[in-house]
Parts: sequence; C-alpha cells; structure tokens
Amino acid sequence: MIYGTPEITPALLLIIALLLAAISGVPLLFRILPPLPAQRLSVVLIILAAITGLAASFITLLSGNTTGYKLDIPLMYGPHNLEFDPLSALFAIPILLVASCCSIYSLGYWPANENLHNIRKITLFFGFLVSSLLWVLLARSAGLFLLGWEIIALAAYFVLTTNDTESEVRKAGTLYMICTHTGTLSLFALFSLLAKLTGSFAFPVTSSINGTTGLAAIIFILSIIGFGFKAGIMPLHIWLPSAHANAPSHISAIMSGIILKIGIYGLVRTLSFFSTIPLWWGITILTLGVISGVAGVVFAIGQHDIKRLLAYHSIENIGIICIGIGVALIGVTNGSKLMIILGMGGALLHVINHALFKALLFLGAGSVIHAIGTREIDRMGGLLKRMPWTGVFFLTGAVAICGLPPLNGFVSELLIYLGLFNGSMQTTGAAPVALSAPFLALVGALAVACFVKVFGVVFLGVARSEEAVKAHESPLFMKLPMATLALFCILIGLAPSIVVPLLESSVTSWYPPLAGSDLKLATTAPMGWITLLGLAVIAGVILFYRMNSRTSKDSTSETWGCGYLAPTSHMQYSSSSFAQMLVDLFSGILRTHTHQPQINGSYPSASHYESHVPEAILEQVYIPFLEWVNEKFSTFRKLQHGHLHIYILYILLTLVILLFIPL
Repeated sequence: MIYGTPEITPALLLIIALLLAAISGVPLLFRILPPLPAQRLSVVLIILAAITGLAASFITLLSGNTTGYKLDIPLMYGPHNLEFDPLSALFAIPILLVASCCSIYSLGYWPANENLHNIRKITLFFGFLVSSLLWVLLARSAGLFLLGWEIIALAAYFVLTTNDTESEVRKAGTLYMICTHTGTLSLFALFSLLAKLTGSFAFPVTSSINGTTGLAAIIFILSIIGFGFKAGIMPLHIWLPSAHANAPSHISAIMSGIILKIGIYGLVRTLSFFSTIPLWWGITILTLGVISGVAGVVFAIGQHDIKRLLAYHSIENIGIICIGIGVALIGVTNGSKLMIILGMGGALLHVINHALFKALLFLGAGSVIHAIGTREIDRMGGLLKRMPWTGVFFLTGAVAICGLPPLNGFVSELLIYLGLFNGSMQTTGAAPVALSAPFLALVGALAVACFVKVFGVVFLGVARSEEAVKAHESPLFMKLPMATLALFCILIGLAPSIVVPLLESSVTSWYPPLAGSDLKLATTAPMGWITLLGLAVIAGVILFYRMNSRTSKDSTSETWGCGYLAPTSHMQYSSSSFAQMLVDLFSGILRTHTHQPQINGSYPSASHYESHVPEAILEQVYIPFLEWVNEKFSTFRKLQHGHLHIYILYILLTLVILLFIPL
C-alpha cells in the first residue's frame, strides 16, 4: 500500500474527483454567472470529476493495487484512513458514469431558466451527493464512513424533495429520512461491535475476522438492516417506490442506479472482513435475494405509474445481486473458488449493468413525462411515432433489464446462473442454491411480461390522451445521455471480455485467496460464446426485418374492431387489463384493491373499473405495527411535559446510572 506519498496516485485522483463534484453547485449558488451558463459550468465540473475518477478507477482495477492516505483530523471513531482498492474502484465506475449522464440530461430536462426557484438547490445537493458517494468508497474508518453516509442521506433528501411544494413529494422525503436514519442507527451499533471485536474503529484487514462467533453473527444481522434499508432489500424497501416516483427523473436515475448500490457496497465491504463464513449467512442473503427478486417484479407488474413500476424493478434487481452475493458466501463456506468468482463476479457485474440500464429506463421515462406531463401509463400510447429515439433507447433498456441477449443484463445473470448450477452440485448448501435457480428464471420471465406491457401500452397502439397526441421528441441534451447509456449496455452485452479483468481484480480484492489461484473468470464463463450469441441474435433480427419489409406493403387502415364501426383508443389493452391474469395469480402477495363496474339492466348507466396495488408491506405491516406501538407506549408521553428542569433531572439520573454500570 502507498500512504501519504507526494506523487499522483489513484486515491489522490479520486479525491480530486470528489472535490470537483462537491464544488459543482457553486456557480449557481453564488450567482457568479447567469443561470443557464452557470448550470452548464456545473455540468462541466461533474464531467471533469467523472473523467478524473474513471481514470483512477481503471488504473486501480488493472493494476490491482491499493493506494491511500492517513488523515490526522480531530474526528471520532478513528484512526482515519482513506484507501482506494479494486473493490471501491468497481463501484466508482457506475457512480461516475451515471452521474455525468444525469448531469448532462438535466440541461434539457431541468433547464435553469425554467426552474429558477429550485435550480440552485438541486444542483448544489446533486454535487454533494456525488461527492459523498465517492467519499464513502474511500473511507476506511467508522468516523469517515458515517460522515459520508450521513451526507448521502441529507443530499439525497434535498434532491428528492426538489418539488417540495407538493405534499406527496414531502411525504416521500419524510419516509425516506425515517428509513435511512433507522439504517444509520444500525450502522452505529455495527461499528461499535466491530470495534469491540477488533479493538479499533479503523476498518479491519480483509479476511481477518472469524465469522463463527456470536458477536460476528450480530454484526452480520446489523449489516443487513443498516445497508439493506439503503439498498432497498425487501422487506426494508418501503421508502423506495414513493421516493423514485416523486423525484425528478434524472434524480430517480441516480437513486436507483447509484444510491441503492452504495448499500450493496457497504454490505459487500463488511462481509469482506470475515475469513470464515457460516452457511446460514449465505442462505440468508440468498433467501432475501429471492424474496426481493420475485416480489419486486410481481409488484412492478401491477403498477400504473411508469416511475413507480421502474422503482419496483430496482428492488427486483437488488434481489438478483443478493442472489449472486449469497452464492459467493456459500462458496466461501464450501471452499469453492468457482462459486465465489461466479457468484460475486456476477453480482458485481450486475451492479454496473443495473446502474446503466436502470438509469437509461428512468431517463427514458423522464423523456416521456417531459413530453406529455404525466406518469400514468394509461394516458400514453402511440409514442414511438412521435418519439422514435426515446422509444428505441427505452426498448434497449427494457431488453437489458429482462436479461435477454445481446445486452448486458444477460451476461451478469448468466454468471449468477452458472454459480447456482455449480453450487447445486456441492455437498453443503446445495438445496437452497438449487431452489434459487428456478426462482431466478421466474423473475426473468415476469420481467419480460412486465416490459412487454410497458412498451406496448406506452409506445405502441394509438394515443390514449390529448397530451399523447401532442407529444414531441426530447432535445439533444436529453437524448445524448440516453444514447451513451444504451451504447454501454450494447458494448458489455456484445463484448463482455472487456470487463473480465475488472471483475477479477475486484473479486480478488474482496476474497484475497483467489489471488494465487489459476481459476479465472475468462475460463469459467463462456465469454466468447456470449459474443457469438449476441451477434447471431442481431443478425437474426436484421434478417427477419429485411425479409418482412420485402414481403409487406405499406398500407393504412383502421384496426379491426370485431365489427364495431367506431373504434377508439379505449378499445386498446390498458396496463390493468394486460396484466390482469398475472395480478390475479399473485393476488395473495399484491393485495389488490379493485372497484368493480356496476352493470344493471339492458341500458346500464355509465360505470368504470379501477384497480390499485398498494404498498402492502408498508400499509399492512409497518403502519399497523407502528400504530400498535404508539398506542401501547402512549402512557410514557406523560414524561414529555415541557418542563426544562425535569428534563435536566432526567439527564442527571441517566449519567448517574451510566457511572454505576461499570461498577
């Protein structure tokens, strides 16, 4: 390791990147320039931060080295070190790529001249958010980590509540803050117990702690709670649907593509401290992954709000990542390096892939919302003719998130599948691993059904509202980031070999015993065949299109209406009717609320059908439980009566009790 050296190191480059991101909001904050030039200067600073940080990340991943600095600062929970290793570097890549794309996107989606009342707020805290995310990747002590973690929470809250004049946005922000601070309380306990175990608040060396002790088990559970709230692991996901739906679309892309992954980073980093891992750890993460994956996609199918639908798919993909992590943990228990490299390699690649295609989908949804002014899927329709570029980019993201070739989602899911198949042949933990494979397949199938619904209802058919009729394509600043993200999805899908060295370096950093092994990801996964398969799929699509275009003749006619002579847009499948069968199939999970039409007599009066999928866990589990707790503890409110001298007495009694505890 390199500490405190004067030459330029990757750690120093990343520090420069986070400083550039932190000051990106200054031009707008102090009104140094007119609003629009100041916003563009802020975007330039974010792009410079991305270039600098990406250079640091690739240097670290390709060299496999760790660089860092010791900090002599009067901050609790030390000693304080900053380190940049291959594991941190891999997580820095999606942060920097997505942040730069979202920043450029904001020039068209959230232009300064049209949003003078909140442009300073969103730009300033956007920069703080990106900077604090990078800070957490560098932190190697409890104090530095928690400082960055809290800045992430606050910055995310302020960008989420940009439209704070709307009550729904304020409620989403409040729920987010409650959940994130509940998770932070768990992290305080986690780092305290970790310090008790190691004797220091500095992060322990990788693979240096025995995981079979009772204290280690408590640390593991606290890590799931603390980082699971941030990552959106079900059932700790309750803040996520409303936050993603109500934030500006480029902020939704940041929250889904990046903030959730910093929760995964915290979990993976904590797990790296342990050398021996009990079997139940891996089974727990695997089970949570299966629950998040299946339930996430099932809830997505029943949504009518396009951004809320995408939010539930974030939960689904966090579940897929957790399945990969679970496979790797079971591999550590079994001593199976093949399971480790396939499971963790697939999970880390899916971290990158999900950041790319989910950001692309949220930006595509934002483009649609920008054009027609609504998030309701059933008020869209026929947009492919009016917004062809947005439609193509959204379709690219949809194919990628469904895990289909020739795009990047297929590659990471294939690695996880290979890890599951290998794990099912092990002597320990084979049953839960084998059972997870069909659930992962179910997740993929339901994702395909969901995005067939979304793309069909939003972009195909005819316009379902006057707003959709008047829709227009987005400006260049919005199309360019979508095109960039789509190209990365295609590149990784067609040439996965280019990311293999990066994955091997990061997995080895997480599990150092792999360093001396001849086992390589390039030889355990058929990367060359994936490329050939992707090219074959593209060739097949092109051939099918050309053959179809030769045999078909251009013609225009009304859609066949089964003899009905006055067809309207209301005769199309709606999002509810398309998903009705699947929603009914999973009604036990979804708890759907429906309003049936009242049809009486030969000439019934006008009626309608409505269906709504509630946030079942929040509305039927958390809220009733909290109401019960509130009722049972209501008598204790008498202690809170507003008399300052009594409060001082409480503090004195508490201090006396704490003084006598050690005795």
